[in-house]
Amino acid sequence: MGLNPYIVLGSAIVGLLVGLTGAGGGALMTPMLILLFNVKPAAAISSDLVAAVVMRPVGSAVHIQRGTVNFRLVGWMCLGSVPMAFLGAYLLHVLGGSSASQQNVEIALGAALLAGTAAMVLRYWLDRRSGQQRSGAIAAIRVRPLPTVAIGIVGGLIVGMTSVGSGSLMIVLLLFTYPMLAAGQLVGTDLTQAVPLTAAAALGALAFGHVEFGLTAAVIIGSVPAVLIGSLLSSRAPDKYIRPIITFVIFASGLKYVGMGTTTLGWTLCGVLLAGGASWLWLNSRKTKAEPAPDREVEVLRQLAGRRGAES
Repeated sequence: MGLNPYIVLGSAIVGLLVGLTGAGGGALMTPMLILLFNVKPAAAISSDLVAAVVMRPVGSAVHIQRGTVNFRLVGWMCLGSVPMAFLGAYLLHVLGGSSASQQNVEIALGAALLAGTAAMVLRYWLDRRSGQQRSGAIAAIRVRPLPTVAIGIVGGLIVGMTSVGSGSLMIVLLLFTYPMLAAGQLVGTDLTQAVPLTAAAALGALAFGHVEFGLTAAVIIGSVPAVLIGSLLSSRAPDKYIRPIITFVIFASGLKYVGMGTTTLGWTLCGVLLAGGASWLWLNSRKTKAEPAPDREVEVLRQLAGRRGAES
């Protein structure tokens, strides 16, 4: 299969989202290749995994340089995720690798992501009411080994059984396990832990999968520069911009996993964007109206004091 410029363009869009959010790579890249470009599922999954070995270290390197990676979290997650990726592949082999078995796993994952999206929206609303800022220093985060290993186990098992989906779910679990992590730190830590996990899964794809190297090259050419740009933005952008993008990508991934059609998904996401934009404008207008107008007497006193200072 030769280089397809449309695959390069689509891969660039997905790569940008991966760099911005740390999530959505497998959940968006693989369905895009299958549904839009009629790539066989086995080839799409295997080629995407091999391309991710090149793509994710680029985003990880940007966050490491910016100091937004917690290596203790990365180590504990990899302790659970890497061996479980192999176990998941073995379980899929034992189950016969049937499409029905994989579809059931993906539907369960989609339901979990949609529940996680609702929880993230609720948490954002509660944080807005309380004024809590998620800006904990990366080195000051107290690591909880057992929950962190459990996050790795869940993500690794899903990668082994479906080849996609771990990034979105791990982002949600990290968010609730370490609520003081800023969005950039979440993205950087997740991208870094995904490097050894993706490498382990890609080795299996090369050994037992159906990698099309022309397809892999197109995905790499499109996604690597885009993930670099996305990572530069997510490592610098304020939390209030990155967190809604993460939520939106995870929501889209969840809808796709539960089986929503491409056309319906597109219209649904457009509606969500319009509703979100309208809500944002309404909240900002309320905030502006709620700001107290300066007291008239205080303003007059300030003007008199300024005149006296000028005369003296």
